[in-house]
Amino acid sequence: MCGITGWVDYTRDLTTQSPVVDAMTDTLAARGPDARGVWLDTHVALGHRRLAVIDLEHGTQPMRTPERGPGDLPRAVITYGGEIYNFPELRSELALRGHRFTTRSDTEVALRAYLEWGEGFVHRLNGIYSLALWDTARDELLLVRDRLGVKPLFYYPTPDGVLFGSEPKAILANPLARAEAGPEELCDALLFLRTPGRVPFRGMREVKPGHLVRVGRGGITEERYWALEARPHTDDLQTTVATVRELLDDIVPGQMVADVPLVSLLSGGLDSSTITALAARTRAATGAGLSTFSVDFTGHTENFRADAIRPTPDGPYARAVAEHVGSDHHAIVLDRARLLDPAVRRSVLGAWDLPFNFADLDVSLHLLFAAVREHATVALSGEGADEVFGGYLWFSDPAARRAETFPWLKLGAHRGLDPRSLFHPWFVDGLDLGEYEADLYRTALAEVPRLEGENAEDRRTRELSHLTLTRWLPILLDKKDRMGMSVGLEGRVPFCDHRLVEYVFNVPWAMKTFSGEEKSLLRAAAADLLPEPVLRRKKAAYPSIQDPAYDRALITGLTAAAGDGSAPLNPFLAGEAVRRLTAKTSGGSLSEFERILVESTVRLDDWLRTYQVELTGVKGTN
Repeated sequence: MCGITGWVDYTRDLTTQSPVVDAMTDTLAARGPDARGVWLDTHVALGHRRLAVIDLEHGTQPMRTPERGPGDLPRAVITYGGEIYNFPELRSELALRGHRFTTRSDTEVALRAYLEWGEGFVHRLNGIYSLALWDTARDELLLVRDRLGVKPLFYYPTPDGVLFGSEPKAILANPLARAEAGPEELCDALLFLRTPGRVPFRGMREVKPGHLVRVGRGGITEERYWALEARPHTDDLQTTVATVRELLDDIVPGQMVADVPLVSLLSGGLDSSTITALAARTRAATGAGLSTFSVDFTGHTENFRADAIRPTPDGPYARAVAEHVGSDHHAIVLDRARLLDPAVRRSVLGAWDLPFNFADLDVSLHLLFAAVREHATVALSGEGADEVFGGYLWFSDPAARRAETFPWLKLGAHRGLDPRSLFHPWFVDGLDLGEYEADLYRTALAEVPRLEGENAEDRRTRELSHLTLTRWLPILLDKKDRMGMSVGLEGRVPFCDHRLVEYVFNVPWAMKTFSGEEKSLLRAAAADLLPEPVLRRKKAAYPSIQDPAYDRALITGLTAAAGDGSAPLNPFLAGEAVRRLTAKTSGGSLSEFERILVESTVRLDDWLRTYQVELTGVKGTN
């Protein structure tokens, strides 16, 4: 999957800056443990850390064209991370057009596709990728990110160029970048939102999903090359179900191409089970087997307590699917001590680089991926199905559907996840958090494509789908990418194939829920793949530890911040709110949403401290 970084400066000789470029590149060692490379020219420096997945012996990066440009330099140079799933087809087409290849890598295909089609090559790629391409003839850098934003790419404009990297830490390794945050950046962190393009480091940006960014002597420009479109859906139900299945039958095998061991993550839910079943069929056709992995906690199944978002434990269902498809299943069992290990939690923060978190879910996912990495380099995942097929509660909950804000914020606030509740009112009012949230929501709604003649229910469902795919899914994709790549594990997400997303986005809500169950279309498309109990299982969220002792240990981080005058958030925390949650843990457990609130606040404080973020323009700071 790899990590990429670089620097463009039209006023410096960057051939003298190799120590800085080396430092930027080596921050991404976890993303690319197999090899490193740097390419320098007068005004550009490109760095690469490689995780070898395809053509292990070749594919060294940054990769240069044999064709020469001005000054006898390579015509173009690329540093690339990700996978282009249709690279065999593109390679064949390019070969017919006269291109010659020296490797079997998809990197070389991307490079030669640019030579053939220019910037239009992005429309031909099907995959998950972030890439930087230097064109010596134009003296210009091109930054490109995949359509759904599965792979991250950040950039930091400078007066004379740009810094970029797969993670913020690569950019911050350059002395030109400063770790600063103001009111808007704190709002982004507190609201648990990933607004396309925005980053909680002031001055830093991310390349938006489905966008390309050009960096030239005249400045930086951004262009969108893909977006969801509203189109009439004319297929009947039977055809729609068949089309979804045909797409999945094509997507899953196409995402299993690798020269390294590949496994499937299996929770026993509809989404991961469907991907696993299709992957097992693909492997069985070649006489090979499939290994599957799930996460569990000590005593979790035996002492399971059902709630609204986890009606059933994963363990029994995961085992049933593994037996049904014949996979070699591994349950990675974690305990409280591992989840609370300070070294592990520092690793999680270091993987994120940002003040976002999913409480214990982040930590358990990191530990799961570390265990999977001992067996494989690539893992298939069911991420994205709820977003594509409408599986979340907010698609059906009347209050969430009526909410004049992001529906997950409405449901979270109703259940105790209110970012305002732990802070002094003057701090929240000073940030103008309410108006900031309302403005982001208005902006997000304005992006939703409209379909003439659509009824009110379908129009609202389209809005919810678009909000979920563009504002909620990016957080989950970030989480999976950061936790996986922090241990050198590449995650692949078949449900995020843009062809499937485009098709299902335009299916009417009545058809998406034709059986009265959430994700009816997916259940129908997978009907012959799964055992009946799994096919009918209600959605259960990713497992969370159910241990009051975990919450009591967790709350100490919040009370420490509230009582430590040197803690960055200390001036802003409301002591009474902290004491209330502390008292609750002494007699029982926090709710899921209260736990996220506590961990989010502690994470924000740790982030400010660890990255030495300077708060500017925030009331209560010097």
